[in-house]
Amino acid sequence: MLYALLAPLGSDFILFNLLNSITFRAGSAAVTSLVIAFVIGPRVIAWLKSQQPHGQPIREDGPKGHFAKAGTPTMGGLLLLLAGIASTLLWSNLTNGYVWATLLVTLAYGAIGFVDDYHKLTKRHSRGLSASNKFGLQIGVGVAAAVWISWLTRSPLDTGLALPFFKDLLVDLGWFYFAFAAFVMVGASNAVNLTDGLDGLATVPVLIAAACLGLIAYLVGHAVFANYLLVFHIPGASELAVFSAALVGAALGFLWFNAPPAMVFMGDTGSLSMGGALGAVAVIIKHELVLAIIGGLFVLETVSVIAQVTSFKLTGKRVFRMAPLHHHFEQKGWQEPTIVIRFWIIATVLALAGLATLKIR
Repeated sequence: MLYALLAPLGSDFILFNLLNSITFRAGSAAVTSLVIAFVIGPRVIAWLKSQQPHGQPIREDGPKGHFAKAGTPTMGGLLLLLAGIASTLLWSNLTNGYVWATLLVTLAYGAIGFVDDYHKLTKRHSRGLSASNKFGLQIGVGVAAAVWISWLTRSPLDTGLALPFFKDLLVDLGWFYFAFAAFVMVGASNAVNLTDGLDGLATVPVLIAAACLGLIAYLVGHAVFANYLLVFHIPGASELAVFSAALVGAALGFLWFNAPPAMVFMGDTGSLSMGGALGAVAVIIKHELVLAIIGGLFVLETVSVIAQVTSFKLTGKRVFRMAPLHHHFEQKGWQEPTIVIRFWIIATVLALAGLATLKIR
């Protein structure tokens, strides 16, 4: 919005030329979303409390320590969405189709999460939408977004899968690409959702992943940097650095209220939308496989659930004391802040490993 209004005035007012700089707008987006989160955060939390007298339902078979959190409101993802999307609309070039694709994926997954949270609150149970309904909606959004993104992307990148560690290696998946891209978005969305189980646990890894993907988006969208790094150049992708920076600022602002002891929970409204946003950006910039490294903590949490369920169904035995993985360490006696901070460290290390793939070709 500001870009469209003020950038054309750069010839008359030199200061407005800054709006032609993606790095300036990305930094401004991060600061703007952070300020918005700080300003509206107390009001959003107060409203959520007024609408949720009993707070988020606590999982009955979960760690006993979680019952002390009874009464804490959920749906805090609304704060993330309001701050992140408002900032993106202010600072992005809104003629860029990739920006709209990521915004609508984020909103759609947030809407699915909102309905899921609403069901949990009204039914006073930790289970919301049925798995079939939730996955069906997510897959539908993912496939539609994959088709749209492919249409926006030049051939042969439109249906191609870029492999990390190899230069100029692109595997054309054909029609299967749409299913693969949808899988990335759905998988990322649910992986963040599984990780969101302790105060602040998912917020910082989302922040880190968004920052890394934003940097990669800027590089692949810049012809000189893309050629130097031997990655595929995707014209227009740099604009997603602004979107990613807005998510970083929103996540930082949300963390202020979500840090232990949390004043508000992210809920499915936040976790599904943030995961979907990360997946959409990764699909656009052709770093779907690198997302599995950058967001490796989310992958570990998801694998722990898959391993637990598979083992129990096949052998009747559990691999972990409780899944997802963070609950296993709770059951072993680790304190919640210890788990959260150590998982943040793991997320940082994995994100750095993901960024390193840019130079290993």
